[in-house]
Amino acid sequence: MTLVIGTDEAGYGPTLGPLVVAATAWRVDASPDDAEAVLERAVAAAEADGGPAWADSKQVYRAGAGFAALERGALVGVALAAGAAPEHWAALARAVGPIAPHSPRGGWERLGEVPVTAGDPETTAAVGAALARHGVVLERLVCRAIYPAEFNTLLATGANKSDILSGATLELAADLRSTAASAPALVWCDRHGGRKRYGGLVARHFEAPLVEARTETPRQSVYVVPPTAHRQGSCRVEFCVGGEARPPVALASMAAKYVRELAMRAFNDFWCRRANGLQPTAGYPVDADRWRRDAAAAILATGTPEDDLWRRA
Repeated sequence: MTLVIGTDEAGYGPTLGPLVVAATAWRVDASPDDAEAVLERAVAAAEADGGPAWADSKQVYRAGAGFAALERGALVGVALAAGAAPEHWAALARAVGPIAPHSPRGGWERLGEVPVTAGDPETTAAVGAALARHGVVLERLVCRAIYPAEFNTLLATGANKSDILSGATLELAADLRSTAASAPALVWCDRHGGRKRYGGLVARHFEAPLVEARTETPRQSVYVVPPTAHRQGSCRVEFCVGGEARPPVALASMAAKYVRELAMRAFNDFWCRRANGLQPTAGYPVDADRWRRDAAAAILATGTPEDDLWRRA
């Protein structure tokens, strides 16, 4: 058996809204060398049986189109991992982890009212059965959302944006890896910005003083964490350009994007109620500047601190 973990993020580029990191954990009845091929066959079979297309969220959801496909894919994944599809935000948070802000200030007050649609139990059952026929089980799907106030606090400690993303990603991956410490593991991550070297971060989060750097190129960085006294299975950690092509990373991408879109819907609902004619924003820098000008009076009237809204560079 091999434990395969896929990670990805949503919201790295915007200056408004949370950075959301997600990770998925799969048990694959195959050796590490064969696990990827087995996973691909299993996911293809699940899709043929009526399951969702797990793909890069940027391909599934573009410019406001494709939300239903994004939601369906994310919720089938959550239901497989948690045992049931969530019907509201609180249930989603219980299933995937810390996705609400520490403080509701900044427009996140309506998170409990966002429209999470219940998934289709028959589809979830069919997908689970198709995966199982190939010796694959989706065990966990977890997320962490870092809202502007927390993001800015981390920047103040000396971390940069890439540090924050890599730290949150490897923290989730290491937690998932600890659930099957005796098995060999593969950890697949999309490349984090322009970062090429991750050895120190891998060693810190996986509590491994000896980490072997196999490859560190502009397209791929690969590390091997050897077995230890408390972790019998070795672990290979990869950061690859275009990692979303792998199903575990693709589902993480969709889950992260889904959580962020729900958060931004709540954000836009809050502020559009307070500023006449204010147009919603996805939070990317140019449009975020437009939104900031248009919402200035409402922000002032609510007394919302700047750090609760804006992620600093």
